[in-house]
This record gives sequence, C-alpha cells and structure tokens, in this order.
Amino acid sequence: MEENSKKDRNDRIKELLEAVTLSDSHRGMDVVRKHLPDHTLLDAAGVILSWKRGKVLLTTGFYVRGFPETDGPVGTFVLAKALQSLSFSPLVLTDGGCEDYFAGTGIKAVTEAADVSGFSGLISIERCGRCADGDYKNMRSVSIKDHTSPFDDLFLLAEKTGIPTIGIGDGGNEIGMGNVRNVVQGELHLDPCVVPCDHLIAASVSNWGAYGLAAALSVFTKKPLLPEEGEAERFLEHTVLLGSIDGVTGKAQPTVDGRAPGREEEILSGLRDAVRQCEDL
Repeated sequence: MEENSKKDRNDRIKELLEAVTLSDSHRGMDVVRKHLPDHTLLDAAGVILSWKRGKVLLTTGFYVRGFPETDGPVGTFVLAKALQSLSFSPLVLTDGGCEDYFAGTGIKAVTEAADVSGFSGLISIERCGRCADGDYKNMRSVSIKDHTSPFDDLFLLAEKTGIPTIGIGDGGNEIGMGNVRNVVQGELHLDPCVVPCDHLIAASVSNWGAYGLAAALSVFTKKPLLPEEGEAERFLEHTVLLGSIDGVTGKAQPTVDGRAPGREEEILSGLRDAVRQCEDL
C-alpha cells in the first residue's frame, strides 16, 4: 500500500512539472517523451541526490548561424545554482563564445576538460552531439562541426567508466538523444545524435528541462532551488549583450526558440507554483 501511495505521489509530481516543461511543444518532444521511462525527470533528480557531494560537469552551448543560441546557458545557470545550494561544485564546460556568460556569477566555466574521472556526474543541457556519420548538425541538418568542440567524447568516456550522465534536449540532435535515436529518425524524420546518457529529459525548450530538474530537486529536498523572480531573465539579457541570439529567429534579443519575450519567467513561475502544489501531496 505504501509503495502504491509513493507511486501515486510521483505520478502527480511528474504531471505537475511536465505540464510546464512539455507545454507549447513545437518539435516533437511530446512524441519522444512517450518513449522515455515514466518518471525520467524524477529519476534524474533522485540520482543527483545520490551522488557524492563533489564536482559536477555541466556542458552547454549550441551554435546557430555562427552565434551561440540563448537556449542552454540560462538553464545551465539555473541548474548550476541549484547544485551549489545542494553542496555540489558545478563546473560549466562550453565554447569560447559562451564562457564569459558565467563570469561574475559564482559559477566557474572552462573551455577544456580532458578528464572526467574526478566528477560525480555529467549533465548536458542543449549541447549538440554527433550523428551516426560523425558530424554535428543543427535542426536544419547544417553542419556546425567547426563551431562545436567534441564534448560528447566525455559522455562516451563516462559511459565506459561508470560515471553517471544526464542529457537534456528539445530537438533530437543533443547529447543524450542517442537513447531514442530510432524514434527521432523514424517518427520525427531527423538525423539524431547517437550519443546516449543514463537519464534523458525531453522538454519543449532545453532551458525548461533544466528548470524542471531544479524544480524536482526542490520537491525532493524541500529547499527553494529555483531562482528568484527576474534572476534568470537578467542572465538571459546578459548573454544577449555578450553575443547570443534566439536560435529560431536569429535575432539578438532576450527570447528563446522563437517564444515571446518573458516566456522563460512564465515557465519558472509555473514551476514555482507546481513545486508549491507538490508540497501538499
């Protein structure tokens, strides 16, 4: 009976959080979600809480039209701050164009990391991974290999050495989507990333998946791990000033994947409400 009650509670938590992270789906992630474990978001949060309180590697940065896009770094910022609150030491691995986003935030960012042996876990947030032909492609199947360091090598190495990995994506070409490569290819008719991960989180926008993971950690720890109102929006604006663009519109403006201005804050507000509702379950 107790086990059934726990499952019912987890089912409800999943529904509340994913009603936000999978809302307004434009790119088939609702289809991909059906092929993932029931509680993949909660499983990822539970696994993080089981990790030794040490270094966690987060990788992000996706180039579109020669510029880094706004999706990815903001979610990485939010999740890294949540991990810091849980006594982890996050390290962001990204390309040179994104490294400066994190200056002054208290989050360390680097452009090289050859060894993964000292990390408790690896998390990818909107980071392009290789296709079967070894190329790195954007959503239009255009090669971005010249702008994409092969950080997915670290995830393949982690798989061999038993270091846990989490992938967050919204299109099928991100690190971790190797878990559902047949779905991406067969149902979405896209050239998928073939690099797998232990726990895959699909979201309508990758930032939202990272916010959702931070929200799930909040539910489990009963700690306020989501950012204060306006904090993520200010970070987003900061990245645009430093050269990021909306990956869909191509414009240097504080929007993500063609959504309306302020949409990131609306999603975070929805997740804060969801976390509060989870407290009563």
